[in-house]
Amino acid sequence: MPKLSPRQRKVTRLHQLSHVLDKAIPIPGTKGRIGLDPILGLIPGGGDTIAGILSAYIIWESARMGLSRKVIGQMVANVLLDSLAGSVPVVGDIFDVTWKANVRNIELLEHHLNYIPENKKVNRLFLIGLSIVLILIVLAFTLLTLTIVTWLWKKILVGH
Repeated sequence: MPKLSPRQRKVTRLHQLSHVLDKAIPIPGTKGRIGLDPILGLIPGGGDTIAGILSAYIIWESARMGLSRKVIGQMVANVLLDSLAGSVPVVGDIFDVTWKANVRNIELLEHHLNYIPENKKVNRLFLIGLSIVLILIVLAFTLLTLTIVTWLWKKILVGH
């Protein structure tokens, strides 16, 4: 068995993470699969935050490997759509089962990585900016989810 380069090992780990998040568990009686992402999404606030952090990690590592800003933008858009839809209770969880943003992002990574030399230097300022953007996205959607859950909780229990 050939020895994998450090980049190949990293891609393998990211692929495994996306698999766990989006399609590790077969749905009995169907060809469909789900992962931990929609299951974590059932935990109001905290579950979406954990899934968002793991999704952001895949994007950040992809940027560190030298993917273009355009491809990173596509990856961020995939996670934004997933997070936005996922912040809506019940409907978001159903969307999470079908969208699979992490699998889409790994497909982007694997496709575009073939065109990047292994020793490509990455702009540190871009990585810092991307890190800040990803943190803000995760925090914003955590706050949005908590706000929606709190509003629903008050409407259901208090009846106002």
